[in-house]
Amino acid sequence: MRIATWNVNSIRTRVGRVVDWMVREDVDVLAMQEIKCKPEQFPHDAFEQAGYELALHGLNQWNGVAIASRSPIGDVEIEFPGMPGFLKGHDGPDLPKEARAIGATVDDVRLWSLYVPNGRALGDPHLTYKLDFYAALTEYARAETTAHPARPFALMGDFNVAPFDVDNGDPTVVVGQTTHVSPEERAAFFALEGAGLADVVRPHVPEGLFTYWDYKQLRFPRNEGMRIDFILGSQAFADAVAGASIHRNERKGDAPSDHVPVLVDLDLGDDDGDLPMIFG
Repeated sequence: MRIATWNVNSIRTRVGRVVDWMVREDVDVLAMQEIKCKPEQFPHDAFEQAGYELALHGLNQWNGVAIASRSPIGDVEIEFPGMPGFLKGHDGPDLPKEARAIGATVDDVRLWSLYVPNGRALGDPHLTYKLDFYAALTEYARAETTAHPARPFALMGDFNVAPFDVDNGDPTVVVGQTTHVSPEERAAFFALEGAGLADVVRPHVPEGLFTYWDYKQLRFPRNEGMRIDFILGSQAFADAVAGASIHRNERKGDAPSDHVPVLVDLDLGDDDGDLPMIFG
Protein backbone atom coordinates (compact mmCIF):
# COMPACT_ATOMS: atom_id res chain seq x y z
CA MET A 1 0.00 0.00 0.00
CA ARG A 2 1.52 3.30 -1.09
CA ILE A 3 0.51 6.33 0.98
CA ALA A 4 1.61 9.94 0.53
CA THR A 5 1.04 13.46 1.80
CA TRP A 6 1.35 16.72 -0.13
CA ASN A 7 0.57 20.35 0.62
CA VAL A 8 -0.64 21.17 -2.87
CA ASN A 9 -1.10 24.93 -2.31
CA SER A 10 -4.33 25.20 -4.34
CA ILE A 11 -5.62 22.03 -5.97
CA ARG A 12 -7.43 23.92 -8.73
CA THR A 13 -4.14 25.43 -9.84
CA ARG A 14 -2.20 22.16 -9.69
CA VAL A 15 -4.69 19.37 -10.30
CA GLY A 16 -2.87 18.21 -13.44
CA ARG A 17 0.47 17.93 -11.65
CA VAL A 18 -1.02 16.20 -8.64
CA VAL A 19 -3.03 13.56 -10.49
CA ASP A 20 -0.20 12.92 -12.95
CA TRP A 21 2.21 12.33 -10.06
CA MET A 22 -0.23 10.02 -8.27
CA VAL A 23 -0.70 7.86 -11.36
CA ARG A 24 2.99 7.89 -12.25
CA GLU A 25 4.05 6.89 -8.74
CA ASP A 26 1.23 4.36 -8.32
CA VAL A 27 -0.07 6.08 -5.17
CA ASP A 28 -2.95 4.36 -3.40
CA VAL A 29 -3.81 7.12 -0.92
CA LEU A 30 -2.89 10.81 -0.94
CA ALA A 31 -3.47 13.23 1.94
CA MET A 32 -3.64 16.80 0.66
CA GLN A 33 -3.40 20.13 2.46
CA GLU A 34 -4.16 23.70 1.42
CA ILE A 35 -6.65 22.65 -1.22
CA LYS A 36 -7.97 26.25 -0.96
CA CYS A 37 -11.51 25.61 -2.16
CA LYS A 38 -14.98 24.53 -1.11
CA PRO A 39 -16.10 20.96 -1.90
CA GLU A 40 -18.19 22.09 -4.86
CA GLN A 41 -15.13 23.85 -6.34
CA PHE A 42 -12.81 20.84 -6.04
CA PRO A 43 -11.82 19.24 -9.40
CA HIS A 44 -13.51 15.90 -8.67
CA ASP A 45 -13.57 14.67 -12.24
CA ALA A 46 -9.80 14.51 -12.69
CA PHE A 47 -9.39 12.31 -9.62
CA GLU A 48 -12.37 10.11 -10.37
CA GLN A 49 -11.23 9.53 -13.94
CA ALA A 50 -7.87 8.40 -12.55
CA GLY A 51 -9.62 5.90 -10.25
CA TYR A 52 -9.69 7.79 -6.95
CA GLU A 53 -12.55 8.58 -4.62
CA LEU A 54 -12.40 11.60 -2.36
CA ALA A 55 -13.12 12.87 1.12
CA LEU A 56 -12.54 16.57 1.61
CA HIS A 57 -13.13 19.50 3.90
CA GLY A 58 -12.87 23.06 2.64
CA LEU A 59 -14.66 26.19 3.78
CA ASN A 60 -13.24 28.97 1.62
CA GLN A 61 -10.16 29.96 -0.37
CA TRP A 62 -7.89 29.31 2.61
CA ASN A 63 -6.67 26.08 4.22
CA GLY A 64 -8.64 22.94 3.31
CA VAL A 65 -7.71 19.26 3.51
CA ALA A 66 -8.56 16.15 1.51
CA ILE A 67 -7.89 12.44 1.12
CA ALA A 68 -7.90 10.66 -2.25
CA SER A 69 -7.93 6.86 -2.34
CA ARG A 70 -8.19 4.01 -4.82
CA SER A 71 -9.87 1.90 -2.12
CA PRO A 72 -13.14 2.81 -0.42
CA ILE A 73 -12.94 5.58 2.18
CA GLY A 74 -14.83 5.07 5.43
CA ASP A 75 -15.37 6.61 8.87
CA VAL A 76 -14.73 10.17 7.70
CA GLU A 77 -14.23 12.84 10.39
CA ILE A 78 -13.58 16.51 9.64
CA GLU A 79 -12.21 17.48 13.07
CA PHE A 80 -10.32 15.52 15.69
CA PRO A 81 -11.70 15.59 19.25
CA GLY A 82 -10.76 18.76 21.11
CA MET A 83 -9.53 20.59 18.01
CA PRO A 84 -9.46 24.32 18.79
CA GLY A 85 -10.86 27.13 16.67
CA PHE A 86 -9.47 30.56 15.87
CA LEU A 87 -10.79 34.04 15.24
CA LYS A 88 -8.39 36.95 15.31
CA GLY A 89 -9.04 39.23 18.25
CA HIS A 90 -11.27 36.76 20.08
CA ASP A 91 -10.76 34.17 22.82
CA GLY A 92 -12.87 31.41 24.27
CA PRO A 93 -13.93 27.80 23.66
CA ASP A 94 -16.44 28.38 20.86
CA LEU A 95 -14.30 29.95 18.15
CA PRO A 96 -14.96 28.88 14.55
CA LYS A 97 -13.08 25.78 13.42
CA GLU A 98 -10.90 26.07 10.34
CA ALA A 99 -10.63 23.36 7.66
CA ARG A 100 -7.41 21.83 8.96
CA ALA A 101 -8.14 18.17 9.67
CA ILE A 102 -9.84 15.25 7.99
CA GLY A 103 -9.59 11.63 9.03
CA ALA A 104 -10.65 8.44 7.26
CA THR A 105 -10.12 4.69 7.29
CA VAL A 106 -8.76 2.98 4.18
CA ASP A 107 -8.17 -0.78 4.15
CA ASP A 108 -8.20 -0.84 7.97
CA VAL A 109 -5.55 1.90 8.19
CA ARG A 110 -6.63 5.05 10.06
CA LEU A 111 -5.26 8.18 8.39
CA TRP A 112 -5.46 11.92 9.00
CA SER A 113 -4.61 14.76 6.65
CA LEU A 114 -3.55 17.75 8.77
CA TYR A 115 -2.63 21.34 8.11
CA VAL A 116 -1.23 22.62 11.39
CA PRO A 117 -1.55 26.40 11.91
CA ASN A 118 1.46 28.44 10.82
CA GLY A 119 1.88 30.49 13.99
CA ARG A 120 2.79 33.63 12.01
CA ALA A 121 5.20 35.25 14.50
CA LEU A 122 6.55 34.84 18.00
CA GLY A 123 4.07 36.42 20.39
CA ASP A 124 1.24 36.36 17.86
CA PRO A 125 -2.13 34.89 18.98
CA HIS A 126 -1.85 32.53 16.03
CA LEU A 127 1.16 30.92 17.70
CA THR A 128 -0.93 30.28 20.81
CA TYR A 129 -3.54 28.72 18.53
CA LYS A 130 -0.85 26.56 16.96
CA LEU A 131 0.35 25.29 20.34
CA ASP A 132 -3.22 24.63 21.45
CA PHE A 133 -3.79 22.73 18.21
CA TYR A 134 -0.74 20.57 18.93
CA ALA A 135 -1.83 19.94 22.53
CA ALA A 136 -5.27 18.74 21.45
CA LEU A 137 -3.80 16.66 18.62
CA THR A 138 -1.41 14.98 21.05
CA GLU A 139 -4.22 14.06 23.42
CA TYR A 140 -6.23 12.64 20.54
CA ALA A 141 -3.25 10.65 19.23
CA ARG A 142 -2.55 9.23 22.70
CA ALA A 143 -6.18 8.14 23.08
CA GLU A 144 -6.20 6.60 19.60
CA THR A 145 -2.97 4.62 19.98
CA THR A 146 -4.04 3.41 23.42
CA ALA A 147 -7.52 2.34 22.37
CA HIS A 148 -6.44 0.66 19.09
CA PRO A 149 -2.80 -0.45 19.46
CA ALA A 150 -3.03 -3.05 16.69
CA ARG A 151 -4.57 -0.74 14.10
CA PRO A 152 -2.12 1.16 11.84
CA PHE A 153 -2.66 4.88 12.49
CA ALA A 154 -0.92 7.90 10.99
CA LEU A 155 -1.01 11.68 11.10
CA MET A 156 0.13 13.11 7.77
CA GLY A 157 0.57 16.60 6.49
CA ASP A 158 2.13 20.01 6.92
CA PHE A 159 3.15 20.31 10.58
CA ASN A 160 4.76 23.76 10.20
CA VAL A 161 7.67 22.83 12.48
CA ALA A 162 11.27 21.98 11.60
CA PRO A 163 12.00 19.76 14.62
CA PHE A 164 15.79 19.54 14.23
CA ASP A 165 18.35 22.10 13.11
CA VAL A 166 19.20 19.87 10.15
CA ASP A 167 15.59 20.29 9.00
CA ASN A 168 16.05 24.04 8.45
CA GLY A 169 18.12 25.44 5.61
CA ASP A 170 16.31 28.78 5.34
CA PRO A 171 18.61 31.56 6.61
CA THR A 172 15.61 33.77 7.47
CA VAL A 173 14.26 31.19 9.95
CA VAL A 174 16.24 31.63 13.15
CA VAL A 175 15.78 30.11 16.60
CA GLY A 176 14.68 32.83 18.99
CA GLN A 177 13.53 35.14 16.21
CA THR A 178 10.97 33.27 14.11
CA THR A 179 8.33 30.58 14.30
CA HIS A 180 8.74 26.97 13.12
CA VAL A 181 11.95 26.46 15.11
CA SER A 182 11.10 27.85 18.54
CA PRO A 183 11.64 25.58 21.56
CA GLU A 184 7.91 25.67 22.29
CA GLU A 185 6.94 24.52 18.80
CA ARG A 186 9.58 21.82 18.73
CA ALA A 187 8.48 20.56 22.14
CA ALA A 188 4.88 20.44 20.90
CA PHE A 189 5.96 18.38 17.89
CA PHE A 190 8.04 16.00 19.99
CA ALA A 191 5.12 15.50 22.39
CA LEU A 192 3.48 13.49 19.61
CA GLU A 193 6.25 10.92 20.06
CA GLY A 194 5.22 10.60 23.69
CA ALA A 195 1.71 9.89 22.44
CA GLY A 196 2.92 6.78 20.62
CA LEU A 197 3.88 8.16 17.19
CA ALA A 198 7.16 8.20 15.28
CA ASP A 199 8.49 9.89 12.16
CA VAL A 200 8.41 6.87 9.85
CA VAL A 201 10.13 8.63 6.94
CA ARG A 202 13.35 9.87 8.56
CA PRO A 203 14.97 6.40 8.89
CA HIS A 204 14.60 5.87 5.15
CA VAL A 205 15.82 9.16 3.65
CA PRO A 206 19.18 10.98 3.66
CA GLU A 207 19.71 13.60 6.34
CA GLY A 208 19.03 17.19 5.32
CA LEU A 209 16.30 16.65 2.73
CA PHE A 210 13.64 19.37 2.72
CA THR A 211 9.95 19.33 1.83
CA TYR A 212 9.27 23.08 1.50
CA TRP A 213 11.01 26.03 -0.14
CA ASP A 214 9.66 29.59 -0.11
CA TYR A 215 8.95 31.00 -3.58
CA LYS A 216 10.98 34.12 -2.79
CA GLN A 217 14.72 34.86 -2.96
CA LEU A 218 15.63 31.79 -5.07
CA ARG A 219 15.14 29.56 -2.05
CA PHE A 220 14.71 26.40 -4.13
CA PRO A 221 17.72 26.81 -6.46
CA ARG A 222 19.82 27.57 -3.38
CA ASN A 223 18.25 24.62 -1.53
CA GLU A 224 17.32 26.91 1.37
CA GLY A 225 14.32 24.90 2.42
CA MET A 226 12.73 23.30 5.45
CA ARG A 227 11.49 19.84 6.34
CA ILE A 228 8.03 20.51 7.76
CA ASP A 229 5.89 17.81 6.09
CA PHE A 230 5.72 14.52 7.92
CA ILE A 231 4.09 11.13 8.24
CA LEU A 232 3.90 10.22 11.92
CA GLY A 233 2.78 6.65 12.53
CA SER A 234 1.81 4.43 15.42
CA GLN A 235 3.90 1.36 16.21
CA ALA A 236 1.56 -0.79 14.14
CA PHE A 237 1.96 1.63 11.21
CA ALA A 238 5.73 1.95 11.64
CA ASP A 239 6.15 -1.81 11.72
CA ALA A 240 4.55 -2.01 8.27
CA VAL A 241 6.74 0.66 6.61
CA ALA A 242 8.92 -0.95 3.95
CA GLY A 243 10.34 2.28 2.51
CA ALA A 244 9.87 6.02 2.21
CA SER A 245 10.87 8.91 -0.03
CA ILE A 246 10.69 12.69 -0.44
CA HIS A 247 9.97 13.72 -4.03
CA ARG A 248 12.08 16.84 -4.43
CA ASN A 249 11.67 17.01 -8.20
CA GLU A 250 8.02 18.00 -7.82
CA ARG A 251 9.24 21.46 -6.77
CA LYS A 252 10.58 21.90 -10.31
CA GLY A 253 8.79 22.74 -13.54
CA ASP A 254 5.76 24.89 -14.25
CA ALA A 255 3.65 26.25 -11.39
CA PRO A 256 4.85 23.90 -8.64
CA SER A 257 3.57 23.92 -5.09
CA ASP A 258 6.07 25.27 -2.58
CA HIS A 259 5.90 21.83 -0.92
CA VAL A 260 6.74 18.38 -2.31
CA PRO A 261 5.17 14.97 -1.70
CA VAL A 262 6.32 12.64 1.07
CA LEU A 263 5.60 8.96 0.48
CA VAL A 264 5.70 5.67 2.39
CA ASP A 265 5.28 2.09 1.25
CA LEU A 266 3.41 -0.19 3.65
CA ASP A 267 3.66 -3.96 3.74
CA LEU A 268 0.47 -4.90 5.56
CA GLY A 269 1.03 -8.63 5.17
CA ASP A 270 -2.28 -9.19 3.44
CA ASP A 271 -1.07 -10.94 0.30
CA ASP A 272 -1.43 -14.66 -0.45
CA GLY A 273 2.25 -15.36 -0.94
CA ASP A 274 2.55 -17.76 2.00
CA LEU A 275 -0.62 -19.72 1.32
CA PRO A 276 -0.22 -23.32 0.10
CA MET A 277 -1.09 -24.06 -3.49
CA ILE A 278 -4.10 -26.27 -4.12
CA PHE A 279 -4.01 -28.58 -7.11
CA GLY A 280 -7.11 -30.13 -8.68
